[in-house]
Amino acid sequence: MAGQSDPHVSLFSPPEVEFMAEDELVEIVPNMRMDPLNFICGDFGPFYPQIPVKVPLWLAAALKKRGKCTIRPPQWMSIENLTKVLEGEREDRGTFQAVPFHYIEISRLLFDHARDDIPDIYMVRSLIEDIRDVRLHKIETNLEKFSATSAVKIAHLSAMEVNVVRPFVVRALQAFYKHDNPVLMVDLDSVSDRQSHVTRQRQMPNNAQKQHLKRR
Repeated sequence: MAGQSDPHVSLFSPPEVEFMAEDELVEIVPNMRMDPLNFICGDFGPFYPQIPVKVPLWLAAALKKRGKCTIRPPQWMSIENLTKVLEGEREDRGTFQAVPFHYIEISRLLFDHARDDIPDIYMVRSLIEDIRDVRLHKIETNLEKFSATSAVKIAHLSAMEVNVVRPFVVRALQAFYKHDNPVLMVDLDSVSDRQSHVTRQRQMPNNAQKQHLKRR
């Protein structure tokens, strides 16, 4: 698929999609006492030893790196749940199972920063990779049936999957519009570029906070 073979055509690069996923909340178990932390994105804490608290994933990774906490994997990452999702994906070729919007990025970040906190990590990683592969194959199959329309709706796609599909769909819609009405052809690429620029500008303050904590 175009988005897979050429990452430059996608609206966001994989690292950018992963960056957005770092704001997802996860549960940590601190091993220290600390006052609340105040950020632009919200206030988190206070922190007490062995008392679970939810924080953004980027903060959890920073605290974990300093040995200040353990990270509790989300419930959807259990082997039982992942097995059910995989079976559902394989049994129903026409629809997608409901998964967290950033399941690919969250699991990758936890594998990188909290592998010792994930029970049966190799099995969990294998199941997530299988789910991702089956879903990508289903996406390709669905797009082969793509026909002229003003919109495309595929329920339960994740952020990374949407990022892969978007370039193909945009180019296909542009071709349909140009064929039907060349005079009213809309330059969707320029619109996407402006949206991407605005999104990145909005992320800059939060990015500065993340980088400051990661360097400390």
